Amino acid sequence: MSELYELLESPDLESPTMILGLEGWIDAGFAAANAFGTILEDLDTITVAVFDTDSLLDHRSRRPTMHLINGINTALSWPSIELRAGVDRVGNEVLFLVGVEPDHQWRAFSAAIVDLAHQFGVATVYGLGAYPAAVPHTRPTRLVATATTPELAAIVGSVDGRMDVPAGIHAAIERRCAEEGLPASGLWAQVPHYAAGMPYPGGAFALIEGLRNIAGLQFPLGSLVDDARMTRSRLDELVSNSDEHVAMVRQLEAQVDAVADTTPTGPLPTGDDLAAELEQFLRDQE
Repeated sequence: MSELYELLESPDLESPTMILGLEGWIDAGFAAANAFGTILEDLDTITVAVFDTDSLLDHRSRRPTMHLINGINTALSWPSIELRAGVDRVGNEVLFLVGVEPDHQWRAFSAAIVDLAHQFGVATVYGLGAYPAAVPHTRPTRLVATATTPELAAIVGSVDGRMDVPAGIHAAIERRCAEEGLPASGLWAQVPHYAAGMPYPGGAFALIEGLRNIAGLQFPLGSLVDDARMTRSRLDELVSNSDEHVAMVRQLEAQVDAVADTTPTGPLPTGDDLAAELEQFLRDQE
């Protein structure tokens, strides 16, 4: 038992899947947050464990919300980190790690998550994320993976070559899983770099469909299909107003279409391309 969390429930689970959805790191197009929100919107879950955010978070960077009524401070809503349990539409049991990315004690936190995974007999861990890529909005969103084994990476497809990029807490948990022999994979949606700062429902749709195709988990898609169509139409209109943007999208289409499919998810950018897009995205966020 870790001092970082309090165990509230001990459900009897059968080989559940654990899905990581902590907010705070790269999420181009808000795809992961949108996917998690859609999954949990109408899903009945129980809170299995709550984490000690006083020791894990810097409340000056993640401040609580004060609720005022006629000038009276009636309550504070504190940022939280929770492990919840639920069941998908076909009866698969799932553990969801939700809340915000810790500011402190990443190694201890990652160890606590993997300990909980072992305690509940988790079969596989999946993290959700999205990054800006040199891809057009006129093509289906592709996924790439980070993983603990070559076999897991090959199921989704990965970026060839070596890359050194800043990591989020999902990566730290993934590494701890590798050390403990627990299969883990990060599913990353490739969001068009020019749409990375706006909601991009196609990325969320791809992540939920990825969980279905790869892990056999079936969750409702909510309004994502209609939202993705509306976003596509809006981007088509915005792009059409600029010859330069039209040429850029056509070039991206040609690059994507010209590369022969080498993975189940199709052509992937090089490590250098991805690193450049990621660095630009981080600069834009700052």
